[in-house]
Amino acid sequence: MLGLEMARVAEVIVNVRGAVRGRRGSGYRVTEGYVLTAAHLVEPDGAVVRVRFDADRPTEWSCHARVILRSVPADVALLELDTPQVGAGHGLRAPQYSGLPDIPVTLPVTAVGFPRFKLREACGQGGYQAGESTPGRYRDSCHVDGTVSVLSNLRAGTLEVTVPPPADEAEPDRSPWEGMSGAPLWSDGAIIGLITTHHRSDGLGRLAAVRVQRWYEGLAPRELDLMRTRAGLPDKLAPTHTGVDVQSPHTPSLAALPHTLTLSDLRELIDALTALPTLRRPNGLDSVLEGVDPRVAAHRPRDDRLRVELYGLLRTCLRFPGTLDSFMSELRTWEDDSEEWRKADRVAAELARRHN
Repeated sequence: MLGLEMARVAEVIVNVRGAVRGRRGSGYRVTEGYVLTAAHLVEPDGAVVRVRFDADRPTEWSCHARVILRSVPADVALLELDTPQVGAGHGLRAPQYSGLPDIPVTLPVTAVGFPRFKLREACGQGGYQAGESTPGRYRDSCHVDGTVSVLSNLRAGTLEVTVPPPADEAEPDRSPWEGMSGAPLWSDGAIIGLITTHHRSDGLGRLAAVRVQRWYEGLAPRELDLMRTRAGLPDKLAPTHTGVDVQSPHTPSLAALPHTLTLSDLRELIDALTALPTLRRPNGLDSVLEGVDPRVAAHRPRDDRLRVELYGLLRTCLRFPGTLDSFMSELRTWEDDSEEWRKADRVAAELARRHN
């Protein structure tokens, strides 16, 4: 696993026509000709975008870039470099991406970006640094190590990142973390999110990062295809190593569910099960049921429509205590911890908690 490489960390410098000052953010060169960053950083259409690598070092280089993808719902953007430096990353391999299970665990994370509190005076240097409004000023890089508490910010679809806070807040009207947006958040050598926001109400020691999982939900099919072909996003996310067995995080048993549950009660679970690749395959349901109490297969209603058949199957399992747990266990084995399975497992656990 490659992990974070400093030579690929990008300053993203945005100038908007008519604006008094430029905008500064962070990004990462995910493949040879493409940089990942935050969508809100490169708004609006027509903004002039430049990216810079290894500033003020012997290997420094920069070029202009155009926005080929900007998704507000997913808060992710992909920039295409106009003239990637020859020899600077030829044949770069895409980074690893991974998702997080919704379990009570805190993970170590790391990120590199260019926040405002790293603004420095360039001693003995004249002129303007692009994107800043004062002669001889520049932003240095900021490498932060922190933690993510996975169950925070679930409703917003973000990760709450706890980091060492800046010493003070010298500019009350501007966040000291301004400019950190667009920096990938890394855990166990893989990108798990993208830093996008500092909520002032959370204090100086917390940032928010959009989860990689959210890209799969918020991007249109064409945008997802761009992320796969240009940024190396996989068809399916591998889980981040958490040190916790995500296949058995004390999921409540379904044995106590009442046999009177209606379609309305079961709808969310049916929706999640219908998305499972195993059950969408021809005869997939029959294969799974071979490992379940034979009474279920013998008494379940059959229907050509998968949703209807699953509803009948669940109602049948409710008549034979313990068989729904057995069915879910067999599905877990067949799905091999797929992203679709983890969602179905969460839905089933929530259903059990509601009725226990």
